[in-house]
Amino acid sequence: MTPSAPDALRNIALVGHQGSGKTALAEAMLHASGMIGRPGSVPDGTTTSDHHQAEQDRSMSIFASLLHADWNGTKVNILDTPGYPDFSSEVIASMTVADTALYVMDARSGVEVGTETAWTYGEQMETPSLFVVNHLDQSSAHFRSLVDEIEDRFGAGATVVQMPAGEGSRTVIDVLRMQQLYFPEGETEPEVQPIDDAFQDEAQERHQTLVEDIAAQDEALMETYFEQGQLTEDQMRDGLHDAMLERELFPIFVTSATEGVGVWRLLHFIDRVCPSPTDRPVETERGDRLAPDPDDDPVAFVYRTMEQEHVGEYSFVRVYNGTLESGQDLENATTGATERIGQMYVLNGEDRNTVPRLTAGDLGALVKLDDTNTNDTLRAPDSDVVLPPIQFPAPRYRMAVEATQSGKEDKLARGLHQITAEDPSLSFEHDALLNQLILSGQGEMHLQIAQSRLKRRAGVEVEFVKPRISYRETIQHRARASYRHKKQSGGAGEFADIALLVEPLEGDFVAPDDVEVRGEETIETDWDATVHFVDAIKGGVIDMNKFFSSIQKGVLNVMEEGPVAEFPVGDVRVVIYDGGMHPVDSNEAAFKRAAYECFRQAFDEADPALLEPIHTVRVTTPDEYTGDVISDLNARRGRIQGIDAQGPLQRIRAEVPEAELHQYAMALRSLTQGRGLHQTRFSHYEQMPRNVQEDVVNEAVADAA
Repeated sequence: MTPSAPDALRNIALVGHQGSGKTALAEAMLHASGMIGRPGSVPDGTTTSDHHQAEQDRSMSIFASLLHADWNGTKVNILDTPGYPDFSSEVIASMTVADTALYVMDARSGVEVGTETAWTYGEQMETPSLFVVNHLDQSSAHFRSLVDEIEDRFGAGATVVQMPAGEGSRTVIDVLRMQQLYFPEGETEPEVQPIDDAFQDEAQERHQTLVEDIAAQDEALMETYFEQGQLTEDQMRDGLHDAMLERELFPIFVTSATEGVGVWRLLHFIDRVCPSPTDRPVETERGDRLAPDPDDDPVAFVYRTMEQEHVGEYSFVRVYNGTLESGQDLENATTGATERIGQMYVLNGEDRNTVPRLTAGDLGALVKLDDTNTNDTLRAPDSDVVLPPIQFPAPRYRMAVEATQSGKEDKLARGLHQITAEDPSLSFEHDALLNQLILSGQGEMHLQIAQSRLKRRAGVEVEFVKPRISYRETIQHRARASYRHKKQSGGAGEFADIALLVEPLEGDFVAPDDVEVRGEETIETDWDATVHFVDAIKGGVIDMNKFFSSIQKGVLNVMEEGPVAEFPVGDVRVVIYDGGMHPVDSNEAAFKRAAYECFRQAFDEADPALLEPIHTVRVTTPDEYTGDVISDLNARRGRIQGIDAQGPLQRIRAEVPEAELHQYAMALRSLTQGRGLHQTRFSHYEQMPRNVQEDVVNEAVADAA
């Protein structure tokens, strides 16, 4: 395909709920444009878009697929995105580089959660949008009730451009052109007919509403409408184009993708009305706007990276300025590294065609880039342009990951680095205290796909286990203890005598009458705890210049694996106020041992307790599920902090123990029929109830046995 000028490009993203027909619509677009001879089938695993084995096994989209079609000289880049909520990062990345979002909706099912979620992304990105009501040929399709639902949920800007001529029909009425289009079976182009009398009144009413909706967005068009009582077809197209750019109007189309009904007219609308890259300059990180100019310095943004079998790693790019050519040297704005541009492809799923260049506004794939990842900007070496990174959703689901075979730990670590670089909505961390690798993502299926990618990419099989909780031990009161360490086995012995006072680290230290502060030191531990050491030794009974550090080491050794259940000890104050030493037998090892035992005794006397991590949880749910969500949070020992209304949704804020949030994403999905979403963030540590503490201690003892 010859490189296209920016105004002859259309970048569209097909978004919406799982099963609404996005992949079938993409297939129908390719067929209608002559890119493929016959459309494939999702159930049969033969579509151009869903070409990964995991997608064919599950009969669903998992990865966003880049496709393209030629329509009357306009190159239409099509991003077919998954609808399952675990793969929202694929939707966000695709919508970032698209100029129009097509919200594909099942005429049988109404507004579904996948559509609502994608609509939120579109609002955040200010993406021009239209609705495609699909499956209109089905007898259970309900176009008119769905239009009411669209207007109720997404606003009065939703405006009907097409309507079906009866439920379950192969006929579409175009109320912009006031034509009836019949799509014969097996044909892509329609037969143009006069509108049936049965639909003439409704078509005229919807035409008038469409004209008024368009005119209301532009003063000049409004004056023309008042003067002439009508708008021409060109005026309506131009008005729709401008209103879509401002997100004031959202046209509604109808299709039956699997039957090819309505697709021909939809492609005409995309070509003649939807925004081009020229209409939507990108904002750089410094705040200026970059309009596409093929003759300017090249700027490209990597919105996705993906390993492709037999090819290597694809870097999917949108060229925002200039022209990319093979052999070009560009600078990675993130790393400063120079990348030599090699082969470039335009894609239809896994089918690829080599092209010599990609021009401003276009989408394509690069291969064999050495040091470039998702969210990187590629630019001319003397350029200072940086494009803002995609904001991927925070993880909602986490599991500990382990290699099923010993000795594979290094391969596992390399594999985790690879897949998280490709998919930034995945993240992993090594918890040194718990000795676990934690992999986090958007849901159970997201991690299952990561599991298969680890096997394929890194050659390591893994299993998921429940993450351990990073509890802390603490004390509730002040207590004292003393300990004498004495060891004599011939020759030099060991001797150390020490007395300690311990207390919770709250506020300033108030010294007892028999304690006189001589020096203080605060230490931040590797497990994010603070220890305040106070030197209160009188009369030099212990040489603190010589043994202070040994005493600290002994105490810290206990704190790293606490006396209650071997969890790290939280913030404490340790006062060294008495003791004794021997001129020959006292040494660092003796005082380290004495401090270790003395601190354990004092800790046991200070009413020890366990602290558990508390997370701030924010749940967004339709109002009808609010009561069930709150009841479930209460059952998880959560405390509701507030409830705020946002249109038809409720936002619930709560504080919930981390131990109660394992697999919460799945529970919330079940409670809300898939329409609830949540985010969590660590807040603080808090003492747990005594009965819960007993269970945790017993479990820890059993694990250690």
